[in-house]
Amino acid sequence: MTVMLSGAVAQGDVPVQLKLSGDWKINAVLPAEGNRSEISATLEVPAAPVVSVVAEEHKGLPEYNANTAGYARGAKLQGVRNQELTTRFLLVPESLVVRAGPDESSPAFVLGKDYDVEMSWGTIGRLPGGAIREGQPVYLSYRHGLSRLDSVVLTGDQKIVYREGAPATCINLPPAIANGEKRLANVWIPGLITKLTDDNLFPILETMYPQAAPVSPSIAEQQIPKAMAKIRAGEPLRILAWGDSVTEATYLKDFEKTRWQVQFVEKLRKRFPNAKIELVTEAWGGRNTSSYLGVPAGELHNYQETVLGAKPDLVISEFVNDAGLPPAVAEKNYSKILNDFQGIGAEWIILTPHYVRPDWMGLTRERDIDADPRPYVKWIREFASKHNIAVAEGSLRYGRLWRQGVPYTTLMTNVINHPDPNGMTLFADALMELFPEK
Repeated sequence: MTVMLSGAVAQGDVPVQLKLSGDWKINAVLPAEGNRSEISATLEVPAAPVVSVVAEEHKGLPEYNANTAGYARGAKLQGVRNQELTTRFLLVPESLVVRAGPDESSPAFVLGKDYDVEMSWGTIGRLPGGAIREGQPVYLSYRHGLSRLDSVVLTGDQKIVYREGAPATCINLPPAIANGEKRLANVWIPGLITKLTDDNLFPILETMYPQAAPVSPSIAEQQIPKAMAKIRAGEPLRILAWGDSVTEATYLKDFEKTRWQVQFVEKLRKRFPNAKIELVTEAWGGRNTSSYLGVPAGELHNYQETVLGAKPDLVISEFVNDAGLPPAVAEKNYSKILNDFQGIGAEWIILTPHYVRPDWMGLTRERDIDADPRPYVKWIREFASKHNIAVAEGSLRYGRLWRQGVPYTTLMTNVINHPDPNGMTLFADALMELFPEK
């Protein structure tokens, strides 16, 4: 299912009212509207499934590394893998048994002596001096949960029913609905929860992102006038997409077609068929602007050579990793970058970053989160306003996903910070909002 990520707010629809009436029970009320009487239902919500894995073979375990991130401490349990890493809190910790063979009669190894496990992430490694030799096959048996995004649906005969989504470790999609039906809400079940809370309930308050009223002249005409003039005149325009892993996006299977900059240029060409656009990408996963500015000449990702040396007419930067920079460092970096871009005659659009893992942002839930709490986002808006730099608001779009019934981490391939193609569309649409309709 394609998530509705842009467009206009549906008018005249009264949202469903949801109230918990038990650990796994919801009362749903759709208020009377027009000729329709009030509709209500009590809905039983099945808990997300727990799956048993028996004798999962690993050809050999790496040595456990307690001094790195939890997702990288050892081999990944396949049952809790997502597209890139593993999904936290899906492993039932006490369920894991590690044996020397596939049968239950095979000798079992000892946790803390022969191997160690990062239980929240589901990564495992052997311990020095333990009984597991390097390259020795081991067999893992365990239980794990899965996440699910369900829907509260109004049927064609005006009944409220509950539909289950497909269980998965990541990128949870709501169930399909039939013609004549209406999705009223989604219910987010993130793995091994013991009961529902209000934070799991996502009534659909908007069907699409509310586009701002067009302004004339447009933001592009005001803040990137040279690029806009080239687009209209059909003159060659060289666009540099510059950023981190979200711009590189090689974690996506079809990144050449689905990463944000490709989607954006495709949309731009569709709106301006005579435009002659050359797209160049310079990206470095896990890094930020400080990383680029610190690379010596002649080395890969040297800023002078790979960014300024690309001779772009327009730079679009995406650095979610800059959200961790102290304000003084960000000010220094961006002031230098602005001066350098002006020196080569390049114009600049800054993408505000997508939302990432809630605890990294100081969030405790994925709804009621319109305002991005990260100081960097507030600072970048102020910096851009002060220097007349165009800003494309990816952050605002992510902050309103909950209003569309979408927990934003369901758009992350690693459930942390790597958007899927739908999440990339948010950036492309944010960029297109800067441009005139024709």
